[in-house]
Amino acid sequence: MLIGLTGTPGTGKTSVSRFLERKRHWKVIHLNDLIKEEHLYTEIDKERDAVIADMELIRQRLAEIISGKENEVIILESHLAHYIADTVIVLRLYPPELKMRLETRGYSEEKIKENVEAEALDVILVEAFEWCEEVFEINTTGKSIEEAGQDIEKIIEHILNGSEEELLEYRPGSIDWIDFAT
Repeated sequence: MLIGLTGTPGTGKTSVSRFLERKRHWKVIHLNDLIKEEHLYTEIDKERDAVIADMELIRQRLAEIISGKENEVIILESHLAHYIADTVIVLRLYPPELKMRLETRGYSEEKIKENVEAEALDVILVEAFEWCEEVFEINTTGKSIEEAGQDIEKIIEHILNGSEEELLEYRPGSIDWIDFAT
């Protein structure tokens, strides 16, 4: 079972997925690392300090990696995961907190502004709705890695048990950054 863990950069995807890797021993594919390590991109955008992912190459490579593992929980961690997985969990973070995290990482002002605006406007959530069959969202604002991990575990356990109807608190639409002015 492939579960996408997506969200704007800085919302906690990598930290919480590493926590789940250790705690639950779930297979986590850190897609951004895989893209860079295996050159699954078409070009390098030096201005934006990013690579342009080759989605067809990525899909082919992921099919090879997960082949024969249909009964295992596999988490695909990346801000691109919603373009690949049918079921995704979108991590969300209040924009001012996201801005502080990205500043701490040393992102450029332009990149910070782009990501904060994307979060405020629900860009990844909207894209997830367009691409995925099932979408859940978690507000990571003020939560520890462990607390966010527990939320993800709860969602995945309910999916495995076929009881997704009990996950109303994680259905998209409860998080609203409308009061945030960029």
